[in-house]
Amino acid sequence: MTNQPAPSWSHTNWPPKARGYFAIGAERMSKSRNLGNLMRSAHGFGASFTFTVGATYKALEAFADTSKSQLHLPHYNWTGLDEMVLPQGCKLVGIELLDKAIDLPSFRHPMKAAYVLGPEQGSLSEPLLERCDYVIRIPTSFCVNVAMAGAIVMYDRVRTLAKFADRPVREGGPRETSQ
Repeated sequence: MTNQPAPSWSHTNWPPKARGYFAIGAERMSKSRNLGNLMRSAHGFGASFTFTVGATYKALEAFADTSKSQLHLPHYNWTGLDEMVLPQGCKLVGIELLDKAIDLPSFRHPMKAAYVLGPEQGSLSEPLLERCDYVIRIPTSFCVNVAMAGAIVMYDRVRTLAKFADRPVREGGPRETSQ
């Protein structure tokens, strides 16, 4: 049996916090349940705020958000791109299944980022794509649900920008080597 170091976390500092800050939102969101699911995931992953641009969902936005994220972080409903104001230095990152987009596993997340997804049955608008500093894609054969896509990107951000222990070489930890 090898001596394993004690975990460097406890219930008071878990999960590890990623450096910088991020927000996540969607353009022309029409389904309140998708928005609620996205907001709940954003709250869980430590987002600083959530937003919509040109959304048409009904007022039941918290229906699927059992974490009540609106009580813990700001949510902005911008009617159009002309209203959207991000903090200084915040990079806008579009998430879209485009050939010219950067594959998510190769993307280096900015320290200050606002991620934006397209609507449930469509793509990010050309004006919004032009405003993006980066466009990334999740390497899938077809589009996944908006809230699912958001959760995948937020997981990738936290995984790459927070301090986690290295993955073990094999299940249960690395093998001991004989010398």
